[in-house]
Amino acid sequence: MKELFSLHTVRKKILMLSKLAGVALIFSYVLSTGLPVSEDTSFLIWLGFVFLLIIGIDLFMGRFITKPIDKLNASAKRMAGLDFSTPCNLVSTDEFGELSASLNTMAENLQQSLARLEDANTQLEKDVEKERLLLVERKELVDSLSHEMKTPLGIIRAYAEGLQDEADEAKKQKYAQVIVSEVERMNDLIVTLLDLSALESGAASLNISRFDFVELVETVAGRLLIDAPDTDFELQYELPEQKGFVRTDRRRMEQVLDNLIVNAKKNVYPGGVLRLELTVDDGALYFSIFNQGRPIPESDLPKIWTKFYRDSGAEYSGSGLGLSIVAQILSMQNYPYGAENQTGGVRFHFSIPVTE
Repeated sequence: MKELFSLHTVRKKILMLSKLAGVALIFSYVLSTGLPVSEDTSFLIWLGFVFLLIIGIDLFMGRFITKPIDKLNASAKRMAGLDFSTPCNLVSTDEFGELSASLNTMAENLQQSLARLEDANTQLEKDVEKERLLLVERKELVDSLSHEMKTPLGIIRAYAEGLQDEADEAKKQKYAQVIVSEVERMNDLIVTLLDLSALESGAASLNISRFDFVELVETVAGRLLIDAPDTDFELQYELPEQKGFVRTDRRRMEQVLDNLIVNAKKNVYPGGVLRLELTVDDGALYFSIFNQGRPIPESDLPKIWTKFYRDSGAEYSGSGLGLSIVAQILSMQNYPYGAENQTGGVRFHFSIPVTE
């Protein structure tokens, strides 16, 4: 009996309304005709009951039929426009409530599917861009190697031809030494360029460890500046007395120090000052190396970190990749670095955070 008179469906609500309307019409007619008034007055009273009944039915239909349909229609339009930000807030126990819940579930599933599709599309765009960059890097690598190999290959060819026609054994030995030297230069260039390309493409990762950076600077500086037999400069240096531990790739940071120190040695004036400093301040180690020498043109300062940059006034030497590797290693770890002209020379510097 309870299930028979429940209003959990739209159909039952309409049937119940029609029955109540019929009963109300009969009751109002009997009531109006039973009043002690004239027939015309009784009819007018009955019409009033009918008018009120129509208004009541209209309000009922608007509340339980029209408004839910309007809400469902508005939600469906938003979802058709791929706007899933506002769910359908229709709460009802009839078919409209079930339809509202189904729309919300569909909207949630569509939103999740679109999010996954956008993620997949973003990943695809990244993969395509990565592949494009790899192709550009490969072309740049080939172009750079082709350009850089011209000079040593030209020298090798010239000395090889001279070696064929030369009868003097001393000159033959000299020509052979030049050829070997240029082959070694080419090998160093290729190895260095491949290493830089691996860093740039992410194929080479950093091997992080904790070590004393002060000790590393002492070791590298001692090997390149103090123990070297070809020193023709005045060395000045300042190092902290206490240890300074850092967390980074020891081999790569040794590579950074090697390239910066060799660059300073190469460009210091004969008999000039080469000053190396390592200081600790505000939780960081600050490394700098200054060489007395010809300043870098201000317009070229941003370019010195690019591959194959060479000072236009410098003689043919080096690969032009050392500072590029420095920049790449430091950039991978977000370590600040730079170069600047100072009175009488050039200063290179970078900083690295100290760890406990």
